[in-house]
Amino acid sequence: MTGSEAPPSFRLAYVPGVTPDKWVRIWNERLPDVPLALTQVPAAEAAGVLLGGGADAGLLRLPVDRTALSAIPLYTETTVVLVPKDHLVTAADEVSVRDIADEIVLHPLDDVLDWERLPGRPALERPATTADAVELVAAGIGVLLVPLSLARLHHRKDLTYRTVTDAPESSVALSWPEDAHTDRVEDFIGIVRGRTVNSTRGRQPEPARSKGGRTEGTPSAHRKPAAGKAGGRTGGAAGGKTGGKQTGSARRGTGGSHRGASGGKGKGGGRGGRPRQR
Repeated sequence: MTGSEAPPSFRLAYVPGVTPDKWVRIWNERLPDVPLALTQVPAAEAAGVLLGGGADAGLLRLPVDRTALSAIPLYTETTVVLVPKDHLVTAADEVSVRDIADEIVLHPLDDVLDWERLPGRPALERPATTADAVELVAAGIGVLLVPLSLARLHHRKDLTYRTVTDAPESSVALSWPEDAHTDRVEDFIGIVRGRTVNSTRGRQPEPARSKGGRTEGTPSAHRKPAAGKAGGRTGGAAGGKTGGKQTGSARRGTGGSHRGASGGKGKGGGRGGRPRQR
């Protein structure tokens, strides 16, 4: 798909916990004529939405299938354990997986952390969603490990969290289908990477044009001098040696041609017209 075939609007999908507000604001400032449509999708469905054409790009969690999707990692989140405010782990600023080894650790079906082995003791059932797991934590049934943004998204006054130093982390990336790198996608890449509005990276800048409509800066404009002008500058050369100097100096501009002219008129002959010492 080329830039000319891109839709008039830009559709951006994002997963829970990701806050695209800043980038959306910059988009609206730079491209006010191109509406940006936001759609929140479950983390497990984000890749399918992109591949199915439901969005032009997405802010999703890694990993993704790199054979079908391009991805630019943006940031990695800290993992925290969500607990009741009176829980024992709140006595420390941060904890390790070993510190919650005796706890029932809830593992929702939409968990976004890539565990090799879930810590703690398993619950009898897996909650369907992270939101359901948060309710169970509030009821004192277990604890929950999530990326920091999800702990903030599901904030409750009776719950708090602590950083888990050795737990898997979740990375967020900007992703889009491999065969759909449009100009609009490139515009959004520039925004999330902090490029300035005048940056031409990723696009071919259009050549500047003069008032007469000619393209400026083309190689042919400087490759050859006009035949008449070249003849006028060298026509007054007296002698092969002086003429050679003028031909060479003509490439350096008008200053060279004046020097050659004075050499032809002076009394010093081949010495460039310097007056004799008396």
